[in-house]
Amino acid sequence: MQELIRRGKELLLEGTVKRILGWKAGDLPYNPEPAFFETEEELKDFIYNGFCGANLSKYMIEAARMEGKTLVFLKPCDTYSFNQLLKEHRVEREKAYIIGVGCRGKLDIEKIRSQGIQGILGIEGAEGDSEGEILKIRTLYGDRTCSYSSAMLERCHVCRGKEHRIYDEKIGESADTRDRDRFGEVEKLEAMSPEERFAFFKEELGKCIRCNACRNVCPACSCRKCVFDGNQFDSAQKANADAFEEKMFHIIRAFHVAGRCTDCGECSRVCPQGIPLHLFNRKFILDINRFYGEYQAGEDIEKPCPLTDYAPEDIEPGEAAERG
Repeated sequence: MQELIRRGKELLLEGTVKRILGWKAGDLPYNPEPAFFETEEELKDFIYNGFCGANLSKYMIEAARMEGKTLVFLKPCDTYSFNQLLKEHRVEREKAYIIGVGCRGKLDIEKIRSQGIQGILGIEGAEGDSEGEILKIRTLYGDRTCSYSSAMLERCHVCRGKEHRIYDEKIGESADTRDRDRFGEVEKLEAMSPEERFAFFKEELGKCIRCNACRNVCPACSCRKCVFDGNQFDSAQKANADAFEEKMFHIIRAFHVAGRCTDCGECSRVCPQGIPLHLFNRKFILDINRFYGEYQAGEDIEKPCPLTDYAPEDIEPGEAAERG
C-alpha cells in the first residue's frame, strides 16, 4: 500500500495527474469505499487491502468529465471493464493514468461470517502487502482464524487471469486464485427443469428491495438516464413478491448488458440481500460462447461484440431458442 501512496504523491506533485481515484476506509474496517484524493494531505486516508473489491472503472465515467488527468488504480479484472467502457466511448483514455495493482483475491466479510465467526472486531492478514494464507480474526468471543481462500469473493475463485489488459505502469504482484469452473453454477441451473429454475430465481429475486445498488455499481450500466428512474409504471417502487415488475428490473437489466458484461461480479458483491445476480450475466456469456465462439468483453477493444456484429454464419434465433 505504501508504494501506491508514494507513487500517487509523485504523480500528483509533479502535475501529471490532478486527482487520484482509489479507496478509503468506510464505516467498518472491512468496508472500504471508492474515493477521489486531490491533495497529499487527503492521501493519509488512502487504503488498499483485501477488502478493496470495488471496481473503480465505473467511477472513471465521472472522472472523464473533470478537468485534467485522473490516476486510477485498477486490479486485473477491473481493466476488462475499463477497456469495455473505452470501446463504448464512455471514458477517455487520455484522461486516465492507470496503475495496475497486484491482486491475490478480494475478501467477502459474509464468507467469514458464514464460517461461524461473529462479533468481528479486527482482521489481520488482509493488508495489501500481506502474503499470508491465514486470516487472524479478533472477535468479541476470542480469536479465530480462517484461510484466506475460504474468505474470497466468489468471482475470485473463477478469476479470468491476473494479466492487466490496460495500464501505464504496474505495482505489485498478483496470484492465480482460480480453483473453480467459471460456468459451474450456470450448468447446475441448466440441469434443472424449467419449473425448478423459475422457482429458484423467483425465490432469489423475491429478496430484492430495489435499492439499485447493482445498477449503480455496474460498469456496463453507464446510461446517464435510466429507464427505471421513471415512475410511469411504478417501476421505482418495491413491487409485491409475486408481481412481474419485480423480476422485470433484473431481467431487463441483464439483457441490456448482454455481450458487454465483463463478469466483474460487482452486482452480486454489493447486493445487500445476497442475490447471486451474476448468474444472469454469466448464463448469457456462456450462451454467447456456445453460439458465436468464445468472447470476453473488455479483452480486446478492437474485436466486435457478437451481438452487435453480423456474420452470415450466425445462428438463427429459432435455433438458438431450441439449444438454450
